[in-house]
Amino acid sequence: MSTPAVREYAGPVSRAVAYLLDAFVVAALATAAAAAAAMITSVLGARLHDAALAVASAGLVLLPALLATYCAAFWALAGRTPGMAVLGLRVVATRRRRLSWPVALLRALVLAYFPIGAGWALVDRRRQAVHDKVAGTAVVRTAR
Repeated sequence: MSTPAVREYAGPVSRAVAYLLDAFVVAALATAAAAAAAMITSVLGARLHDAALAVASAGLVLLPALLATYCAAFWALAGRTPGMAVLGLRVVATRRRRLSWPVALLRALVLAYFPIGAGWALVDRRRQAVHDKVAGTAVVRTAR
């Protein structure tokens, strides 16, 4: 009879670095899309200043939604984002075997629109942030 594997919970520093890596990827993709949109609108005759203002305004609203979509898709499909993969981290459900799409989306939305809640991982014994508590998840280190 084998004993269950002990989970090593990921610390706040490695989680923050993974988050920043993923946020950088999403921001780079959004910037490229905004630049393409600005070029297209300038060719079509829209004034560049008005187009840039519209793109920047939309970006402030859409960037968290893009980050949430990016994270939810990776968490539901692979259990981790590319930033988490670089650091050897994985999101696991605390009560279920697999992370479901609704749980991944809930976790991603809370993280994207309430990022300050990640600070709770500094004081929690299982290093869970607010988005982990809401979704019933934890971030663990993967076996190397």
